[in-house]
Amino acid sequence: MLKDEDRIFTNLYGMHDRTLAGAKARGHWDGTAGILAKGRDWIVDEMKASGLRGRGGAGFPTGLKWSFMPKESDGRPAYLVINADESEPATCKDREIMRHDPHTLIEGALIASFAMGAHTSYIYIRGEYIREKEALQAAIDEAYDAGMIGKNACGSGWDFDLYLHHGAGAYICGEETSLLESLEGKKGMPRMKPPFPAGAGLYGCPTTVNNVESIAVVPTILRRGATWFSGFGRKNNAGTKLMGLTGHVNTPCVFEEEMSLSVREIIEKHGGGIRGGWDNLKAIIPGGASCPVLPRDALEDAIFDFDWMRENKSSFGTGCMIVMDNSVDVVKAVWRLSKFFKHESCGQCTPCREGTGWMMRVMDRLVTGEAEVEEIDMLLDVTKQVEGHTICALGDAAAWPIQGLIRHFREEIEDRIKAKKTGRMGAMAAE
Repeated sequence: MLKDEDRIFTNLYGMHDRTLAGAKARGHWDGTAGILAKGRDWIVDEMKASGLRGRGGAGFPTGLKWSFMPKESDGRPAYLVINADESEPATCKDREIMRHDPHTLIEGALIASFAMGAHTSYIYIRGEYIREKEALQAAIDEAYDAGMIGKNACGSGWDFDLYLHHGAGAYICGEETSLLESLEGKKGMPRMKPPFPAGAGLYGCPTTVNNVESIAVVPTILRRGATWFSGFGRKNNAGTKLMGLTGHVNTPCVFEEEMSLSVREIIEKHGGGIRGGWDNLKAIIPGGASCPVLPRDALEDAIFDFDWMRENKSSFGTGCMIVMDNSVDVVKAVWRLSKFFKHESCGQCTPCREGTGWMMRVMDRLVTGEAEVEEIDMLLDVTKQVEGHTICALGDAAAWPIQGLIRHFREEIEDRIKAKKTGRMGAMAAE
């Protein structure tokens, strides 16, 4: 379990002063110019050694991502774009950083931009985050006034500008290339890759897109050292992480914890246990709505990190867990997610545009039991035709919850169909 002195986000719950003075009192903005003086290569190497993997869901090694940026400029400017679109259902961790500890993000943006040779950074914030935008903008203004960013940031000799851009509330704009399109003033639709953003991103210039948390932890990692950070969690799953618990736990919350603890330990310690006790647990969705559901019998020795979840046919995602007890109609829960993904598809790729609607309509019938048993395999087949055949991962995100449902709860779906056929539906929970 994480000790208080190892926490990176020391004002996660807004109990302390979120202004620049408060952030400095808690150890932020301490020797920032000294970190920059160590040079780009040192920063990137230290980030690689820390083992930090992207905190937005995909888990790509952060230091490695930075190293893809060109070492020498060819005349084009470079950009760091921070993804604060946080629209994954059940995920609300970055929100706490922006409204309560915004200076961690601003200082991180300065250091990360310097490491990539970028004089300009954009934070793209979700349309619904009004108060968060206000808190973040106030903190940016404060940092400018104090000379922490702007011309000769922190007295380092590096000029750095940071802009906050408000989105319009589209889930698809959380995908990095859609975000860039939206930032350029176009409709948020994913771009084909290659070219990757590091080669041609924002305005055709070298760009790196990182999650809020990935950037906000950077200053503390560099101050305390890569070996400190990599000391938490299993190999390849290093560090501390903001996690969330929503649903049927006694105390839903967002908290910072070390990686690779057991799922049960996290639920018991931070969530105050499942309402009605552990035996009342039905399933979890580990890290945001796009991760395949896992039933209780798969969770007895489950480890909450990237590798365990991948090995067990789910995903760690954002680390924000949806917990469902036995009162939940799991078929209906997955139907609700498929409705969400259908609504948020941008329509650019045919498999996703057509497939998300198709999957939702079959799920409509599975929920009420009006489908045929054969349609379960037909639905599974359609998810396979969508998964992996689209420009971005929204098609995969729509397919995975349904695949998890069929993998673990096929009997429940079949029972519902049989009950409907024999007129016993009234006795079932799905009435």
